[in-house]
Amino acid sequence: YQEAEQAEGGASKKEPVSSLEQVLKETSREMVARSAATLITHPFHVITLRCMVQFIGRETKYSGTLSAFTTIYREEGILGFFAGLIPRLLGDILSLWLCNMLAYLINTYALENGVSTMAEMKSYSQAVTGFFASMLTYPFVLVSNLMAVNNCGLAGGLLPYAPTYSSWLDCWSQLRREGNMSRGNSLFFRKVPTGKRYVWEERRFR
Repeated sequence: YQEAEQAEGGASKKEPVSSLEQVLKETSREMVARSAATLITHPFHVITLRCMVQFIGRETKYSGTLSAFTTIYREEGILGFFAGLIPRLLGDILSLWLCNMLAYLINTYALENGVSTMAEMKSYSQAVTGFFASMLTYPFVLVSNLMAVNNCGLAGGLLPYAPTYSSWLDCWSQLRREGNMSRGNSLFFRKVPTGKRYVWEERRFR
């Protein structure tokens, strides 16, 4: 009987470890699935952004999905469909891991067992951690969107609306120097840019 109690005690002590291992495995599988989905859908994401950006110059370069595929392939090749893919992938992966790990820590150590509304509290923690993770990874989203339209032949991707970046790292560095890493992130309080540059993503939300 004592051996059974000791075995049960040992199993209960190891339960958080196995739970952590389960979170790591599930997050890894979700990361692979999400990365594959992002890779497949990114060409449509690029086309969507460019169709919105061409509104700035009242252009009609991308008039439909099929014509957009033809235009991008003719002007930029296969790589044109994956402009801005790397920062988007990094942002998705980082957001996923932050969200799942923060939710695990909150549910395991911050919420005590025996609370009558434990299930509801855990669902709230998932929502809060998701919002927090999206706030931290927003610079990756911004850089990805800027690179998707960077120097694509549209007025919104060229001066005076936006500079031409040599790579997404160059875009990241320039935004960081200017203090614009969170530009367009707030729904209510907007930072007014100087001059007429870098305004297309703010106009998207108006």
